Amino acid sequence: MHSEKRPLEKPSEIETRMSYVDGVKNRLFYRGIDVCSIAEHSSYEEVAYLLLFDKLPNREQLDEFTRRMATSRRIPAGIVALIGSLPKSALPMDVLRTAVSAAAMFDKPRENRREALLDIAIELVAQAPTIVTAHNHIRNACLPIEPDPQLRHAANFLYMMRGIKPDEYDARVLDTCWVLHADHGLNPSTFAARVTASAQSDIYAALTTAIGTLKGTIHGGANQKVMEMLIEIREDERIEAYVSNCLKQGKRIPGFGHRIYKGEDPRVAHLRNLSKSLCERTKNGHWFELSRKLEEAVLDKRDLHPNMDFYSATLYYALGIPVDMFTTMFACSRLAGWAGHIIEQYELNRLIRPMGDYVGDLSVPYVPMEKRR
Repeated sequence: MHSEKRPLEKPSEIETRMSYVDGVKNRLFYRGIDVCSIAEHSSYEEVAYLLLFDKLPNREQLDEFTRRMATSRRIPAGIVALIGSLPKSALPMDVLRTAVSAAAMFDKPRENRREALLDIAIELVAQAPTIVTAHNHIRNACLPIEPDPQLRHAANFLYMMRGIKPDEYDARVLDTCWVLHADHGLNPSTFAARVTASAQSDIYAALTTAIGTLKGTIHGGANQKVMEMLIEIREDERIEAYVSNCLKQGKRIPGFGHRIYKGEDPRVAHLRNLSKSLCERTKNGHWFELSRKLEEAVLDKRDLHPNMDFYSATLYYALGIPVDMFTTMFACSRLAGWAGHIIEQYELNRLIRPMGDYVGDLSVPYVPMEKRR
């Protein structure tokens, strides 16, 4: 006698104009434009505009958008006080998640209409680096550094973190890294944000959901795990044993493999080149060479390609960003992509409610309390 089974149903797909991940040909497109072209020619401000407004800006539009970003960077005093009240041991991603959630209470109630959502999105994209750097200073018993409206987005982050204006090269490296991180299809954090938005919750709640999901160690948190792995290995002669041991125990090697791409992630080549150049300039060449040899060892033993997280780790390290802040760099960039997806989801006005593939028995009899064991 066969037990009853639930019939399978085909889950519905989400229509999007945001980005397309071509896993077969190893390509990525933002709003139909190849990300390699964007990374070579555009700034993060241009990419944020593209993701929010569905087109690249002309010069006048870019200047106005850049001005709006620059004048939106300061965070409410209440948010600074909140950050100061948190335990010194609070993780940067937890602080960012908490601050974005709390930001809703410093805003007036607004309907989920496009113009209001764009205003909030621009404010939060601009303020995320301020939140992250303010927390880093406060936990080190220092006063936060006020944003400089004369600097571009990436340069301003480095200024608020370091206390001195960065050189153009460092700013451009971070800017390009943020361009490459800005969106990536329906990855876990983006999907989570869209689910929250589909329930007609507010954009703050949707972004808080996304940040919480990105924190996961096999999602955005992988870049931190990559650097911790490199620090653990430290010497070239330990690479072989480390890789063999991980594979023997069935452990995941941080920064390798991808659920979508069949070959190399198209963003990796840009990050590999940037990491090499920056590490050499900052006397961190050892870390780049170690990562390169680790890449070769993994490819040789398991044919696994590095993903986005792998070379972004040494890049952030060479910029002097604390290791536990690496995932917040991912979040600062991805906020524009998340916001674009959230706005798109509101416009679809459809609840995301996938069917689970139930694999249990449907013929289990009910047992009265007195007969249960």
